[in-house]
Amino acid sequence: MKSTNKCLKEWNATVEALGQGKQSILIRNYKTNLNEFLLYPTVSYAMKDDYLDSFQKNYHDFVENNTLPLKKDDKVLIKYYATLKKITEKPVSWIPPAKYYIWTRDHIKNYMTGPMAFIWILRVYKLKEPYWAEPTPGAIKFANLKEEASLEGMKPVLSDHVFFNLINGLFDELSRK
Repeated sequence: MKSTNKCLKEWNATVEALGQGKQSILIRNYKTNLNEFLLYPTVSYAMKDDYLDSFQKNYHDFVENNTLPLKKDDKVLIKYYATLKKITEKPVSWIPPAKYYIWTRDHIKNYMTGPMAFIWILRVYKLKEPYWAEPTPGAIKFANLKEEASLEGMKPVLSDHVFFNLINGLFDELSRK
């Protein structure tokens, strides 16, 4: 039986955007050697009064509805798993168009700490059985769950056709710069 305890911690609204097919990329300050991981939802951004300013206006309702992850006592529900298909490095001055993510371009530029951005292209899957995860104190970007979550029966969020068309369009955008 295939399972994992490896997680990437990410804002819940972004996890849901990935899990609902609204985006298939992450833009980061760093690379990773981890090629597959569960998407562990966090809420740190929700503590700011102006957190909606980080997201495109047409996603404000979506973000408000997905600000907080589902919780039971102190456990968080993990619903999605991702495989890293490619990492592309580009100057921060050129990031993909807004149609590939829910954040604002200003948020991305403010988030970046160096001259280069790493664009992670992800294939996202919905777990057949969501997993109630205990907190992972101390971990900021990546975490290991105490127990492994099953990956049996998971389904891709986007069909092969839709995913490959989206990614080919993104590759075309990235190759222009």
